[in-house]
Amino acid sequence: MQRVLPRTVVAFIFAALLGACSDDSDEFETDPTAAFRLNQLQYLGTHNSYHIEPPADIFELLLAFDPGLANTLLYSHIPLPEQFTGQGIRQIELDIFDDPDGGLYANRPIRTLFGEPAASGIPELDEPGLKVLHVQDVDYETTCLTFVLCLQEIKNWSDANPSHLPITVLVEAKDSVIPDPLDLGFIEPLPIGPEALDRIDSEIRSVFPDEQLILPDDVRGDFTTLEEAVLTRGWPTLADARGKVLFALDNGGSVRDMYVEGHPSLAGRVLFTDSPAGTPEAAFMKINNPVSGFDAIQEAVLQGYIVRTRADADTAQSRSGDTTQRDTALASGAQFISTDYPVPDPRFTDYSVEIPGDGIARCNPLAPGECSDDVVLDF
Repeated sequence: MQRVLPRTVVAFIFAALLGACSDDSDEFETDPTAAFRLNQLQYLGTHNSYHIEPPADIFELLLAFDPGLANTLLYSHIPLPEQFTGQGIRQIELDIFDDPDGGLYANRPIRTLFGEPAASGIPELDEPGLKVLHVQDVDYETTCLTFVLCLQEIKNWSDANPSHLPITVLVEAKDSVIPDPLDLGFIEPLPIGPEALDRIDSEIRSVFPDEQLILPDDVRGDFTTLEEAVLTRGWPTLADARGKVLFALDNGGSVRDMYVEGHPSLAGRVLFTDSPAGTPEAAFMKINNPVSGFDAIQEAVLQGYIVRTRADADTAQSRSGDTTQRDTALASGAQFISTDYPVPDPRFTDYSVEIPGDGIARCNPLAPGECSDDVVLDF
């Protein structure tokens, strides 16, 4: 879906070019969206944004062993820059596996069942660093093989589009062991520990300078806690956030607690965390089911938190065409509406998800204020 820039956007770009040498006092006159805050908007996101469905031979094998699992894997996304440009995506999700020495995910033993070598022959998989994939050994196809490669794609697009609405990257650290019923020698992932979590931060900072990031330290400012800052002063304005990237940790529980340990209010950290209200780190929350979590989402958004929810899951809505979860997600006020279907899958139904209106974002129905529906939120 290629969007045509509305006249308000063209006018803003033209004004920005004319006013490139003007001082900051003109900013709110040339950009009518400058005073909007991040939590006053609603964006479209993609779930497992790197994911390419398994090849047909592996899919048929999975279907024979576990049809329920196999059917949940039938979705694919286009490369990240194309999502940003052509689908208006401004929130993505990347799953990472720790691989500090390199080579842990370079072999794909399942290919031996089809008369092929286990070795992938992909040089990037031999290099040390975090790897991006969904399920080791069975669902490993991805548009960007390593975390750094994904980050570089995001940065290159951001650098080429410096006035873009801020991008949020949800990072899930994974270490689950999967069954190996044919004894092929599936990889057992390294447990996610403090060092792996530190590597997430360091790899992000190896690609992005701090001034291109929306960091917990910046949002907290002089307040005692991050939560206090978010609920009192609020999130950054678009004047401060355009052209920047925000990272958040998808994991809760012990992984989140390890990431927070030694960093109260996420001091010095890169990622925001899915932390409950009343904790010093509370700012971003993940409430994936907007139907059962509708009231909780609304309560959180009205207080000033940013919430991510899902319009669909496990290909179910695409297969049935049921829009109940999608429509509830949009009405909930969650700022990030994540989907596997920014465009329909012709194998199933015409189900897809778009942000209502003429732009790629809209004023959040539960976060009134400076944001006004007569201004189109685009690019």
